[in-house]
Amino acid sequence: MDPVSRDLDSETRDSRPQKDSTADLQTQLGDMQITRGGDVLMDDYDVGDEKSDVAEITPDSSTDEPQDPLAHDFEGMKARILPLLPDLEPESESIYTWDIENYRSLTRRERSPKFECGGHPWRILLFPFGNNVDYASLYLEQAHEETDKPPDNWYACAQFTLCMWNKNEPTIYMCHTANHRFTAEESDWGFTRFTELRKMFAQQWEGTGRAMVENEAVSVTAYIRIYKDPTGVLWHNFINYNSKKETGMVGLRNQGATCYLNSLLQSLYFTNAFRKAIYQIPTENDTERKNSAWALQRLFYLLQTSEEAVSTQELTASFGWETRHIFEQQDVQELSRILMERMEERMKGTEAENALAKMLVGKMKTYISCINVDYESSRIEDFWDIQLNVSGNKSLDDSFKDYVQVETMDGENKYFAEGYGLQDARKGVIFESFPQVLHLQLKRFEYDINRDAMMKVNDRYEFPEVFDATPYLSDGADKSEPYLYQLHGVLVHSGDLTAGHYYAFLKPTVAGHFYRFDDDKVTRATLKEALEENFGGDYANMVNGHAGVRNPYTRTLSTKRSMSAYMLVYIRKSRERDILLDVTEQETPTHLAKQLNEERAALEKKRKDREEQHLYLPISVVTEDAFKAFQGFDLTNWESDPNAPSTPQMYRVLRASTVGDFTQTVAEALRLPAEQIRLWVMVNRQNKTIRPDQPLSDLDITISQAYSIHCTRDKPFRLWVETAGSLADSKPPWPNVNPAPGVSPLVLIFLKYFDVEDQTLKGVGHVYMKKSSKVAEVIPAIQQLMGWSPSKESTLLSSTSSSGISPISHPATSTPSIHLFEEIKQSMIEPMKPKFTLQQAEIQDGDIICFQRALSEKESSAIASTGGYTDAREFYDYLLNRIVIRFFPKMANEQEESTFSLALSRKMSYDQYSAKVGEHLKVDPTHLRFSTVLSSTGKAKQPVRRSQGLTLAQTLMPALGSYANPNQRPDALFYEILEMSISELETKRTVRIHWLPEGVVKEEPVDILAPKNGIVEDLISPLQRKLNLSGEAAGKLRFYESHGYKISKHLSTNSILASISDYSTLFAELMPEDEDRADDNDRAIDAFHFDKEISKPHGVPFKFVVKPGELFKDTKERLSKRTGIKGKQFEKLRFAVIQRAPYSRPTYLNDDDDLSTLATHLDDQLGLDHVNRSRLFAGKGDSIFIR
Repeated sequence: MDPVSRDLDSETRDSRPQKDSTADLQTQLGDMQITRGGDVLMDDYDVGDEKSDVAEITPDSSTDEPQDPLAHDFEGMKARILPLLPDLEPESESIYTWDIENYRSLTRRERSPKFECGGHPWRILLFPFGNNVDYASLYLEQAHEETDKPPDNWYACAQFTLCMWNKNEPTIYMCHTANHRFTAEESDWGFTRFTELRKMFAQQWEGTGRAMVENEAVSVTAYIRIYKDPTGVLWHNFINYNSKKETGMVGLRNQGATCYLNSLLQSLYFTNAFRKAIYQIPTENDTERKNSAWALQRLFYLLQTSEEAVSTQELTASFGWETRHIFEQQDVQELSRILMERMEERMKGTEAENALAKMLVGKMKTYISCINVDYESSRIEDFWDIQLNVSGNKSLDDSFKDYVQVETMDGENKYFAEGYGLQDARKGVIFESFPQVLHLQLKRFEYDINRDAMMKVNDRYEFPEVFDATPYLSDGADKSEPYLYQLHGVLVHSGDLTAGHYYAFLKPTVAGHFYRFDDDKVTRATLKEALEENFGGDYANMVNGHAGVRNPYTRTLSTKRSMSAYMLVYIRKSRERDILLDVTEQETPTHLAKQLNEERAALEKKRKDREEQHLYLPISVVTEDAFKAFQGFDLTNWESDPNAPSTPQMYRVLRASTVGDFTQTVAEALRLPAEQIRLWVMVNRQNKTIRPDQPLSDLDITISQAYSIHCTRDKPFRLWVETAGSLADSKPPWPNVNPAPGVSPLVLIFLKYFDVEDQTLKGVGHVYMKKSSKVAEVIPAIQQLMGWSPSKESTLLSSTSSSGISPISHPATSTPSIHLFEEIKQSMIEPMKPKFTLQQAEIQDGDIICFQRALSEKESSAIASTGGYTDAREFYDYLLNRIVIRFFPKMANEQEESTFSLALSRKMSYDQYSAKVGEHLKVDPTHLRFSTVLSSTGKAKQPVRRSQGLTLAQTLMPALGSYANPNQRPDALFYEILEMSISELETKRTVRIHWLPEGVVKEEPVDILAPKNGIVEDLISPLQRKLNLSGEAAGKLRFYESHGYKISKHLSTNSILASISDYSTLFAELMPEDEDRADDNDRAIDAFHFDKEISKPHGVPFKFVVKPGELFKDTKERLSKRTGIKGKQFEKLRFAVIQRAPYSRPTYLNDDDDLSTLATHLDDQLGLDHVNRSRLFAGKGDSIFIR
């Protein structure tokens, strides 16, 4: 809401005492009152935007009439205090006067009799002693009663004035004016501080000698004018506004600073032929976030079918944009061109191939035509859009005339025509054809040489609703079909270069209206709003001396409009119906609807689940099969992959259902009778393990009761399912866990087997044993579970030997000798003493015993040599430190298959995990180098230093004081396969060379590995291989060092690499032809670029040959060829001779000068003075891109 409309009060505030937050008309806007003298009394305030979105109070301008009207001259007063609003059409008017008697006897709230305006009842609402303020409060309200409710979505756009006056002295009055959209929710609007109570009853009202309220009487007149609402949003506050309901269209949500993207996407979407072409791209098998065609299809389909604003997150993610790109405003033209290129690539080989080119591409001819001879040089090129100058042009036609303006080449600027010599000629551009959809980019942002900065051009620039492009076509162009264009879209920027907002006015149908697409809000717009209000230029009807209108984005005052068109979309009138054809549901890709319906169903299910969450209880259930499939600590991993066989089954159970009901559900899932399963409650132990504790024996209690009995609040409900193999007498053979007194109780024990050969640790089952049993008596149970034959006497190993483990004999056991360990907790795996009883070993329900086969020394050595573990305790330690690392190829062009994951130990050294990666990649591990991964960008950090004392854990989570590095991924590494071993690599250094393939206009960084003690010659061979240079070309390579954008040293092949400063830039190029052919009289001079002052160097410095006696106009031709700068860019350059002496000033060169006579000293330099383009965008992010 703008500064004006904030001061108005709605009924919800009127119907109860107003608090201090009530809008204070006097303090915020000034008392916008009209008194007998006819003066408008008001404080200074900001002028709002010309198009107000909400109700607005407007003071009336004073008139020059010789005599002010009296309060009872209602028509005269109406003409003065309620002037017609421009650009709006009145629907009805009404004047009503309420005579109030016995003022001091009035109640707190009084209402006038009803009166009618626009076919609806109205009345005046008065708080005679103030609505919680020391002012009389006066409002206008719609007077529909409960029995006479207004129609659904009723509203009235009213301009009104409330005037309080002395009916005995009509020269005494006070008036306030406002505009408001009255609705059923906002049924009244007016002025809480209408006039001060003490002034109303004072005998001196404005020096008249009489009071406003005289003899307890006063009159209040309401002047109302109802306006037609052409757009449906006049003075709308947009609370609960529904774009789909009001316009049938939805907007796009702004992610941060993506309004420019939203305006372009809406423009493309409502170019229906473009949308249809995008739908024709086959994407059935490309449902990935990085597929921009698929993401754009989904976005368009959502815009077509959604009931609310659509997010662009999927699309920007498919572009490869990161968070920082979301908050950077980019160039719309550049984004449009890149998007078209990507879509064109995806359309190749499909039915949509060339669809965009046929729709959006025109042809222009660049020509040089001789005047006196029959010779013309020309080139015809395609264009997707046209960039037009705004500065210096008043209209679209002026810009086109400027674009095709003919330049005469004569005098010293004659054109050399092959076969005719130097000739007078005409040079220009003319159009051969225009596309069906014409995109015009208006250059609203230009470099201001006086301010030395990019500035927005806010000059008035007019464009028509219908544009005739015929005058700008060549004589030979095909004009059989008129080149008349209908305006389809106006993309607008409001603000300036540093702060602003983008939105669009679009006309979706041939015979329809314009609509404003402002991010997530879509509203109807008038033709004036779409055209005239976006011409730019000065505001109309500005009061002399007024500082201007405040820009809502920059908060600065300006007399020029901040909103102006920067892109226009025209559609050829003869092709409008082809371009704006209907796109039906049947023409959309079927897989899109299917995917989105599935996603919506999943979201609906989640929503329903959230609503019903209090009725259900989630239960995790561990089965025997899950325990046997699990490799790790405890019975299972509670946070593992949901699809893993060892993952507990999740059930969503009604709290009111019984334990028996849930038992039946689990039994059905296991395909067993309910009598063959028993549920055990699992509890959290103090040693941070989770083990079964006791069975759920009462099947009649509810799940909620069971949870309350066995679990603490907010803890998950976890159960283990015990299954019986068979039934005895129709009953399961459940052991009695609560025996009679004097009988040794049974204990539930889980068994795990560490398979040394397979290097696995998995559960094998569970057994019941008496607490009085010896530990060794578990052997028969192991024998039975493992299926080992008891044909031979086996050996059970105890902990009595000097090695800590020695064998003992046990009759009738399995063949191998075994070790027994108790899994107490993750970091505590203890050997068990066979002669101890289970009670002495402190074994209780749910404890885990691990066993392994004993190995001979030969077997142990063989397994250890392959990196295996020979002892269960070592394997448990590996599991404790196990981490799954994701490995990514460092080279961007590597295939997706090159990414893989490995389970490694945190304790591994560089050589150990390098060996594991080398084994996976089938490469020599000594040739592998790793880099850590930045979590914020996903890019590689510095390579990992190879050190025997550095573990994998220390590499992934380096200590910063007492804290880990928060900006580094702890589960990922980049790898690269080197041409040499790490040891050899340590003897080398990386040298970054900036390769110059085309003069100085383009540079490519190339990294070369060279010996630390090497020379420049060592760079030639690797650079030759990387650049694919021939042997002859490699022999012409030249290197030089630059510091501060100036050449600091020319390097010979024997120059030592260590002498090159880390703060310098090393350039390499092929020796230019000028130097290669230089004779003894020629000499070289160093050249550099600068921006106005030689203290502001920039760009790539270079070496240039000076030829004695050569005029500088000829020297410039060689300079253009040497630098690669051509055309208009080269014409903007100024050249100067600069001495190396401190505080020297440049000596600028003319075409008739001889450079060899001006640059005589060996240290003299040649300077190229031109704008540093990179500085203009120094604060701007990376160039926009689409992956």
